[in-house]
Amino acid sequence: MSPATVHAPLLPLSNALAGVVRAATASVVSVYSRRSRASGFVWRPGLLVTASDALADEGTIEIGLAGGERVEAILKGRDPSTDIALLRVDRPDLGVIPPAADSVDTGSLAIVVGAADGGATAALGIVARVGTDWRSLRGGRMGPRIELDVAMRASAEGGLALDAAGHAIGMAVFGPRRRVLVIPAQTIDRIASKLDADGRIARGYLGLSLQPVRIDAGGEGAMVMGVDAAGPGAAAGVRQGDIIVRWNGAPLRNTHAIVRELGADSVGSVVEVSATRAGDPLTFSVTIGARPDA
Repeated sequence: MSPATVHAPLLPLSNALAGVVRAATASVVSVYSRRSRASGFVWRPGLLVTASDALADEGTIEIGLAGGERVEAILKGRDPSTDIALLRVDRPDLGVIPPAADSVDTGSLAIVVGAADGGATAALGIVARVGTDWRSLRGGRMGPRIELDVAMRASAEGGLALDAAGHAIGMAVFGPRRRVLVIPAQTIDRIASKLDADGRIARGYLGLSLQPVRIDAGGEGAMVMGVDAAGPGAAAGVRQGDIIVRWNGAPLRNTHAIVRELGADSVGSVVEVSATRAGDPLTFSVTIGARPDA
């Protein structure tokens, strides 16, 4: 046994991790939009995924490839509720990282690979938590909640979260309190496929502007501050000044709870909305519509 082998027991692990990052470098890109810089990755040939929250609302978008080359990208669509944006770029030669075949386990190694200045960035950590399916505060239906214990730089948001075999767990993004979350690969496939086909994700729409208020019985209600005359709420009879207190029979926790109920799968469903008007109780059956294009 050579002295190098005796005194470098971590060298095989180090080489393996470097190999994972090296293999992902050609699939991860920098994303430049106005004064914003993030990362993205190849989802399908000619199509890239990045974090919607890290993408500027307007202006041109450029992609920085390994080696420093920049090319223009076209925004195919974005879904803020799941933080997924789809870009089209005229580079079908860029490689795709295969998704992980199995779900990740808490405590397993995770590597976040981003891009900056024509090269890769990497951060090593562990999967801190794997939870159940969840909804974002904007109503997006997510897959399993995956949290990473990793120090991720800002420019790596939208990059790839990989397992120890170099397979894609999903997209690394910042959650509340800068906690690093993973948008799972299955969620990306579902949303990106719809963005590729339609350019948008339909979201539920009530046609009501709501403001939280305290109610006499304790807890929080949602006061109707405005009503779209052509919206579902108006069609059901909801008026400005009504205070919504229950949703499908359950007490309203807060206005965010209503937003979370207006995901893509809510369109066309009928909900029972209980409210008060000048102190009198009322119940409305509201058929949730599709949010109009901005």
